[in-house]
Amino acid sequence: MSKDTFDPTKYNHSNNEPFASVMERELSRRSILRAGMGMAAVGMLSGVGLAGCSSSATNSTVATDGNVKLGFDSIAGAKLNAVAVPKGYSAQVLAPWGTPLNDFAQEWRADGTNSANDQANSLGMHHDGMHYFPLNGSSTDGLLCINHEYIDQKALHPAGPTKDSNSLRTILDEVRKEINAHGVTVVRIKQTNGIWDVVKNDSHNRRFTGATTMDISGPVADKALLETPFSPNGDKVRGTLNNCGNGYTPWGTYLTCEENWPGYFVNTGTQTADQSRIGIDDKNTRYGWDDLAGNSAEINDEFKRFDITVKGRSAADDYRNEANGHGYIVEIDPYDNQSSATKRTALGRFRHEGCVFGQVVEGKPIVFYSGHDSRFEYIYKFVSDVNWHAGDASRDDRLAVGAKYMDQGTLYVARFDDNGVGVWLPLTMTAVTKEQGVLADHFTNQASIILNTAGAADLVGATPMDRPEWAAVDPVNGAVYMTLTNNTKRTTETNAANPRLNNSTGHIIRWQEGDNAELFSWDIFVFGAAEDADPDVNISGLAELNQFASPDGLAFDARGIMWMQTDNSAPELTEYTNDQMLAVVPSQLTTDSGELDTINSDNQTALKRFFVGPNGAEVTGLAFSPAQTDLFLNIQHPANWPYSSDATMETPSNKTVRPRAATVIIRKNDGGEVGV
Repeated sequence: MSKDTFDPTKYNHSNNEPFASVMERELSRRSILRAGMGMAAVGMLSGVGLAGCSSSATNSTVATDGNVKLGFDSIAGAKLNAVAVPKGYSAQVLAPWGTPLNDFAQEWRADGTNSANDQANSLGMHHDGMHYFPLNGSSTDGLLCINHEYIDQKALHPAGPTKDSNSLRTILDEVRKEINAHGVTVVRIKQTNGIWDVVKNDSHNRRFTGATTMDISGPVADKALLETPFSPNGDKVRGTLNNCGNGYTPWGTYLTCEENWPGYFVNTGTQTADQSRIGIDDKNTRYGWDDLAGNSAEINDEFKRFDITVKGRSAADDYRNEANGHGYIVEIDPYDNQSSATKRTALGRFRHEGCVFGQVVEGKPIVFYSGHDSRFEYIYKFVSDVNWHAGDASRDDRLAVGAKYMDQGTLYVARFDDNGVGVWLPLTMTAVTKEQGVLADHFTNQASIILNTAGAADLVGATPMDRPEWAAVDPVNGAVYMTLTNNTKRTTETNAANPRLNNSTGHIIRWQEGDNAELFSWDIFVFGAAEDADPDVNISGLAELNQFASPDGLAFDARGIMWMQTDNSAPELTEYTNDQMLAVVPSQLTTDSGELDTINSDNQTALKRFFVGPNGAEVTGLAFSPAQTDLFLNIQHPANWPYSSDATMETPSNKTVRPRAATVIIRKNDGGEVGV
C-alpha cells in the first residue's frame, strides 16, 4: 500500500483476542503440530509435504514439480536512485505514469501541464498490483493490467492543487485529472529483440478510472442499497478507487482490489454502522473533490457524489448510497474491450489488499483469499457455491463465468486458535456470534452483512491481525501464505513471552486446508527483522543478505518460487536498504526439527535478496511471462528516478528528474528463466 495512508486503528473496537496472544503461545511449541482433521500441519519453516494441487490458471508453459532451485547469489542492500539486480540480469523501464495509450493523449510533459483528457488516455499514477495476460499464449506479446493506487497532487499539477482563500478546490480540470489518474490500465506490450514496448493505439488498450461506469453484482446489487440520482435503478456505480493489491482468475480475468477507498467520501451527518466501522470521514474527503459540487460546469454530479451526507427526502435526492458501491473486488476482462468492469460484492466489502484463488480441482469449489489491510483487521476467504468445471477456463464469455463462481457462495473470516488450529467462521445470517446469538440478530439480510463485513467479523470472534496484505498459494502443495506487514500500535499486550509487541517489521503467516472447509492448520513462516535485532525479535535468524521488514507484496511463480516484496518503513532497516524483493522456495525447506535458522541455510533454497528499488520507492506488483523469462514488477513513488530506460542506471547526483512510477522488466542476460 502507499506511504500516504490512513491510521485505521480507531475503527476496530472489538475485544477479539489479538493475534499476538495466539502467537506467543504458538512460539512456545517448536515441534510440528497437527490440527486433528486428518492432514499434516505446517511446521515452523518446514515443508508441508502434501500432494501437489491442480491449477489451470498459471498462464505458464513451465512445469511445476517442486524441484526448482534458486540460481542467483543474494545481493546486498542498496540506497541508490536506481534499481539493483543480481549479476547476469538486466532491468528495463516500461510504461511510466503518463505514457499515452492512444493518439487522444499528448505525450507526457515534465512540467505537469497534461490535461484531464490526456490522463484519461494514458497510464495512471502510482503503479501497484499487476498481471500479465498472454495473447495466444505468447511470452513476448501480451496485456498488462496495472493498478494505480493513489495520486500525488503536487506532481499532477505544476504548482500543486489550486485552492481559494478558504482552501477549497477551484479548477475542474485539475480534479478530473486526479480522478482519471486513479484506477486500472490495460495496455498491450510487445517484445522485439529483447526490448519491450507499449503498443500504442492497440484495440486492447483501456483505462478504468475513478469515473468509469461499472456493473455491480452479488448480494449488494439491490436498488434500495445502490439507488442514486445517477443510477435510479441501482445497477451502476462510478469508478474504482485506491486500487492496491490484485489477483486473477482461472478463467482469464483480472481482479483489482479497492483498498483505502473510505477516505474519498465524507458524511457530515449521522453515520451508519458500516460507515463508522470502516472509517468514513465526518469532515473532509481525501483530496477535496467534493469542493466543486454544484459548480455550473459539473457533469452528472461528478463531484457532488463524494459527499454521502443525507440531505434529501430519499436516495433519489442525494448520494447517501454512493459509497455502498465501493470496497469490493472488481473483475475486468482484459481481452474484451467492449466489456464493463463488474464489482463482485459477495467477496466482502472492506479495505481489500489482494485476492488470490486457492488450489483449483475439478469438481471442487473455487476459493478466494483476501486480507483487510489495516491494523487489527482480519483475513477472509470466499467459497463458491458452484464446483469447478475445467471447461470454464477456456470460455470466451469470461465475465459470465465470473458471475457463476463469484456471485454466489459463502464468505468466511479466520480465527487462529492454539496448537496450530484455525477455524473459518461463516458470515451468514445463521452464523453464531460471541454472545451465542446469530448474525440475524444484528443484520436484516446477507447484503447488510456484506456492507459491514468487518462489523460482522467482530461479532463472530475473528482474530485481529497485524495488517493482512497480499496472499499467495504454493502451486506445489496448496499452502496459503499471507503477509502481515506490521503493527506498531500493538502496545497493550501484557504477556511477557510474546516476542513481537510493537511489531514494526512484520511477518508471514501460512495455513493449509483439508476437506473440511471450516478448519485449517497454520504457523508462522518467517518473521521480518534486522540482522542485529535481539533474538526475541529476529526470531527467524535473518542475516545481512536477507534481513527485511514490512513484507507486503507476495506471489508464487508457476515453478514454486515465492517472491516477497517489502514496504519498509521500519527504522531498523531504512538506513541499510531501500525497499526490496526476496525469493525463497518454501516447499524445499524440509527440516523435521522446525528450527527457524533453516531460512539462512547455505543451500540454493534459502531466502535470498533478488532486487532493491530506488530511493523513496515502494517495490510492488509482480507478474511473469508464461515462459518465466520476464519478470514484471512496479516501482511506486520513487524520489529521483527513472533517469533512463535502463532501470539500473543511477540518476546523477547533480540531476533532478520528475519522478514517475513505472513497470520494471527483469530479464536474464542469457535469455533463461528468471531466478534459477
